[in-house]
Amino acid sequence: MPALDTEQAAARQWFEHLRDLICAEFTSIEREAGSDADFEYTAWDRTEPDRPAADDTAGEFGGGVRGVMKGKVFEKVGVNVSTVAGNFEGDFARTIHGAGDNPGFFATGISLVAHMANPHAPAVHMNCRFLVTTKRWFGGGADLNPPLPYDEDTADFHATLQSACDRHDPAYYPRYRQWADDYFYIPHRQVHRGVGGIFYDHLEGDFAANLAFTQDVGRAFLDAFPRIVRRRMDTPFSPDDIAQMLAWRGRYAEFNLVYDRGTLFGLKTGGNIDAILMSLPPLATWS
Repeated sequence: MPALDTEQAAARQWFEHLRDLICAEFTSIEREAGSDADFEYTAWDRTEPDRPAADDTAGEFGGGVRGVMKGKVFEKVGVNVSTVAGNFEGDFARTIHGAGDNPGFFATGISLVAHMANPHAPAVHMNCRFLVTTKRWFGGGADLNPPLPYDEDTADFHATLQSACDRHDPAYYPRYRQWADDYFYIPHRQVHRGVGGIFYDHLEGDFAANLAFTQDVGRAFLDAFPRIVRRRMDTPFSPDDIAQMLAWRGRYAEFNLVYDRGTLFGLKTGGNIDAILMSLPPLATWS
C-alpha cells in the first residue's frame, strides 16, 4: 500500500484501534456467559481472484480485515475495518461529496453490526469513516435496533451519545439524532429501523477536532452498548419473543439491501462481498 498522508494514517490507526477495543469487550461478554467463542479474522484486498486486479497506475489499492464472531450472546457480530483508494465509476462519482469533477477517492473506516441471541438484547449498528475526494470529511454514527424495546435502554443509549456530542458542540446531538431518524427509515414499511441514535456525514474543516469527535462517538458506543447487552443477555424469553426478533431482522435486512448507502458504497468500490454483507442476520422471517 502506498504511504498515507498524516491525516489518512491517523484516521486509519484510530479505526483499527477501536476495532481491537470493541472485539476485546465483546469477547469478554462471551466469557462472562460461559462461552469460548472468539472472533475469526479474514484479511482481504482488492486483487483477490474473484474481482478484477486493481490498476496500480490509477492509484487503486487497499483492503481490509473482516472479523466475525458467533457465540452464546452474540449470535452473529461482524466488526470490519478497511482502507481503500481508487476512482469512483461513472454516475456514482457525482453522488459522492467532492467527487463530481474528480472521481479519485481514499476511504478508511470501521463498520459493525451485531445480531443477538436473546431477543431482549438489541441488535446494533455502528459505522465511522474518513473520506478524501477533492474534500476531506468524517461521517458515521450508531443506532440501536431492539426487537423488544426497553425505554431504559433507549434512554441510556441516547444519553451516552448526547454526552459525547455535547462535549464538542451542543448543536450536534439534536441535528444528528434527527438525521438518524430520517435516514434509518423504511419507506415501504413506513417504520423506523429501530429506536435511533445519531448519524452524521460531510464533517469537514478542522481535522483534529473532527477526528476527536469521531473518536468520542466510538468511545460512547463502547460505553453504552456493552452495558445494555449485560443488562438483557440473561432475560428469559419465549417463542413469541423469538418470532418478534426474526420479523424485525427481516426489516433490518430490507433496509440494508435496498436503502443503505454503505452497502452501495462497498459494492461500488470493489469491497469484499462477505464483509459488505456481514450486516445481514443469520436468520430472519417475512410474513
